[in-house]
Amino acid sequence: MVSAPKNRYPNIFDANQAGLEHACNLLRSGKLVAFPTETVYGLGANATNAKACASIYEAKGRPSFNPLIVHFPDITEAEKRVSFNAKAQKLAHAFWPGPLTLVLPRTENCDIAELCSAGLPSLAVRVPGHPIAHALLQQSGLPLAAPSANASGKISPTKSEHVAYSLGGKVSCILDGKDKACTVGLESTVIDLTGEVPVLLRPGNITREEIEDVIGSIQLGKSLMERKAESSSGDETTEDTLQPSDPLKSPGLLKSHYAPTLPLRLNAVDVAADEALLAFGNKPLTGSGYYLNLSEKGDLLEAAANLFAALHALDQKPNVRGIAVMPIPDTGLGLAINDRLKRAAAPR
Repeated sequence: MVSAPKNRYPNIFDANQAGLEHACNLLRSGKLVAFPTETVYGLGANATNAKACASIYEAKGRPSFNPLIVHFPDITEAEKRVSFNAKAQKLAHAFWPGPLTLVLPRTENCDIAELCSAGLPSLAVRVPGHPIAHALLQQSGLPLAAPSANASGKISPTKSEHVAYSLGGKVSCILDGKDKACTVGLESTVIDLTGEVPVLLRPGNITREEIEDVIGSIQLGKSLMERKAESSSGDETTEDTLQPSDPLKSPGLLKSHYAPTLPLRLNAVDVAADEALLAFGNKPLTGSGYYLNLSEKGDLLEAAANLFAALHALDQKPNVRGIAVMPIPDTGLGLAINDRLKRAAAPR
């Protein structure tokens, strides 16, 4: 029987076999488990379970649906979900397991929840090098979506106590890495390989120079180039000045981003026959030929889990001129849902 260590945080568990089995069972049931990686502690959820992934945003109080990095035990499992090109193969063999995240196109039959991709056709993937993370991935048999295990905007955690202090009881289990956790202490380097030229989206322990030694020249992402241009000294910006808190290429960077083909009409109180309806609650509007309900119960967690899949489905309906979206409460996860919808509805 598993038991928590004697400390003031009852959700911190030793990462022994009993603790790992307890964590695996929780993950399979859709709960959140925090675990150490070589970078920082990750807030893990079953990446194939959209509702479990939505609970990550809820626990963190994340204001928008930015992409989540999905962790795998090895490259073979990652290749089932994303398409590797030659450069991705070289980087994976050079730096995995380790603190490098690759952004690659999703495969056609990818089983990872669309919420992890924030509506993008790409997915951020990594194979962590920490033994506890590896054991959890192997024993659970699940790919794990896992951003840093802290409240949104707060300091990234490198100890189990940091996680407990920041998120409290929102995490069912925190696996304690003790003094062997987070030896790198910075979030992973992120490289976008979806275009012709690789782009550094976030610097980290694996440097630009090390990456270029493997695959040749890469570009800096927009936010990094802006920081470089704004440097007050005339000197070239160093890795130290490019902080890992710089944002990923995500829905949070542009006013209009990742929108469906059809225009969105928000806060709809009526719907036309040639509009598709994205409903919320137990009283959907009448008059539309097509509609999907984010949550008949008015459950924001369920609505968040269904959001991107519903938008994709309605966007593919024939003979529809637009999508009418019923009002969604602007509280809790509703803030993130409305943030995404406003960006999707913004002028193109």
